[in-house]
Amino acid sequence: MKTIIMAGGRGTRISELYPDIPKPLIPIDGIPVLEREICSLRDQGFTDIIITVSYMAEKIMGYFEDGRKFGVSIQYYHEIQPLGNAGALFKLKQQLTEDFLLLNADAVFDVDFNRMVKFHRQHNGLATLFSHPNSHPYDSGLLITDKNMSVIQWLAKEDLRPTYYKNRVNAGLHVISPKIFDMVNIDPEKIGTLDNISGKIIKVDLDRQLLKPLANTGKMFCYDSPEYVKDMGTPERFHQVEADFIAGIVNAKNLSNKQKAIFLDRDGVINKYIGFLRNIDDFDLIDGVTKAIKKINESGYLCIVITNQPVIARGEVTLSQLDEIHNKMETLLGSEGCYVDALYYCPHHPHKGYEGEIPELKIDCDCRKPKPGMLYNASEQFNIDLNNSWMIGDSETDIQAGKNAGCKTAFIKREPLANINSDVVVNNLLEFVETYL
Repeated sequence: MKTIIMAGGRGTRISELYPDIPKPLIPIDGIPVLEREICSLRDQGFTDIIITVSYMAEKIMGYFEDGRKFGVSIQYYHEIQPLGNAGALFKLKQQLTEDFLLLNADAVFDVDFNRMVKFHRQHNGLATLFSHPNSHPYDSGLLITDKNMSVIQWLAKEDLRPTYYKNRVNAGLHVISPKIFDMVNIDPEKIGTLDNISGKIIKVDLDRQLLKPLANTGKMFCYDSPEYVKDMGTPERFHQVEADFIAGIVNAKNLSNKQKAIFLDRDGVINKYIGFLRNIDDFDLIDGVTKAIKKINESGYLCIVITNQPVIARGEVTLSQLDEIHNKMETLLGSEGCYVDALYYCPHHPHKGYEGEIPELKIDCDCRKPKPGMLYNASEQFNIDLNNSWMIGDSETDIQAGKNAGCKTAFIKREPLANINSDVVVNNLLEFVETYL
């Protein structure tokens, strides 16, 4: 599979640190960022690489040459005249006869691309977008999907967005089918020439002209992953990325490596406990939770919510209403610079006899805590080492679920006299994080 890396940008915001070096050659702990990414691709079997270059192109081509010394084969497409971030794709169209990786060199990444390609092939779409939660969803491009992960709406930073939304951000990494070129009427020969009507150079915008039009067609999908992808476009973000490299966090987050997770119950751990939560207006974060989750995000642990929601089976809350409650949670967390990597809920309830209940959900399932089904599902999806992970909750069922899965457990005591056989007992999530992480 060919890999195209778009490395033509100027990196104007970070140029104050390295004014004489193109962004892809900026050293992170002594090694250029693009070299780290190429070596990661090589180690996964992606060795046929095309790099599109423009700004300080000679320095990039001079450093990597034909790629042989890095164990890969590199070709270049040199944009003398900037063609937009997708113009080069049309110039390379004849070489792109099969699905290909399209990566943005502006992002620092370490991703198991074989997993992503497998997902792409299973869904048989024209494009698969790498999506993840980040610490600033309020000023990022958001992707809204259906239950099958098909993108139904793409919200740019300037677009009006709903009050509450899932923290699912486009990360600039893609798997693309060459059939996508057939979806647009663009003449490759005209790209880079002067448009007679506007008087401007004809360019092609990847998002607006190729990808966003696929929204709500069933041909574009999201691949959700908690792996490391960050923009290092500002000095502050660069220093954070370098610190993460030095700490080993960047490589460790690649899903080919075993992960460790902090599993959180929802009610009484993240939001204030009021019994069965049925109304979105009753959802309020516990004081200190955003600070605690931010520390989890920075620690290298995945932050995953595991919650029983019998109100669904009882007919008291619809699935769409529950989704909106969780969107509120993700929006509130995101506004404070933190996020959860994934969320699992059990909609079942074994006891029958409730007015308005949903009969098909009134079952004895494998996912309802204290059974460990949701933790097992998360472990399979994200390659988690459960023995090196924690389950944190405020009930005996939370603690038992964690023990059944092989996790260490932390009990948050709501009642002063509560006595549960957990590994540790704390008053709240922040106390756990500050004491044990």
